[in-house]
Amino acid sequence: MQISREWATPLTIGSFILMGCTGILMFFHADTGLNKEVHEWLGWAMVAGVAAHVTANFAAFKRYLSKPAALAIIGVFVVILAASFFIKEEDEGGGHPARRASQAVLHAPLTSIAPLAHQTPEALLAALQKAGFKAQSTNQTLDSITGPEEHDQFKALAVIFQ
Repeated sequence: MQISREWATPLTIGSFILMGCTGILMFFHADTGLNKEVHEWLGWAMVAGVAAHVTANFAAFKRYLSKPAALAIIGVFVVILAASFFIKEEDEGGGHPARRASQAVLHAPLTSIAPLAHQTPEALLAALQKAGFKAQSTNQTLDSITGPEEHDQFKALAVIFQ
C-alpha cells in the first residue's frame, strides 16, 4: 500500500490543530468537557499522521537529517524527552512555591482551610455542596472532595476563596 500525501498531510494538519488547541487549553486550565480525553486519545491520530507524512515525504525527511541545524533542533527535543523521564518536580522540595502551597491546601481538611478563607468550616462545607461537590464532613480534605482533576480542584478553590 502506498501512502498518499493527499490524506497523510491533511491528517497531520487536522490532528495538529486538535492537539495544539486542546494542549493550550489544558496548559491554561481552561479545558472543559472532553478536551483532556480527546487530547489523549486522538493524539494517536497525530502519531499516525506524522508517521504517514514522514513516509510519504521520506526523501525530503532524509535531507533534513543531513543538516546540522535540523539535527541540533531535533537533538534538543530528544534530550528534553529523555530528561523528562528522570527529573521530578517534587525532588528535594522542588516545584513552584505557588504549586506547593495549593497542594498543601488541597491536602488539608476544611477545618484547617476555613481560617485562611475567613469562614467557618460549616460555611465552606455548605458552599462546596451548593457548588455541586459531594462534601460530607468538615474533616474531609479538599482533594478527597474534588477528586484528582485539576479543573475540579481549581473550581473548589474558587468557591472557597471567592
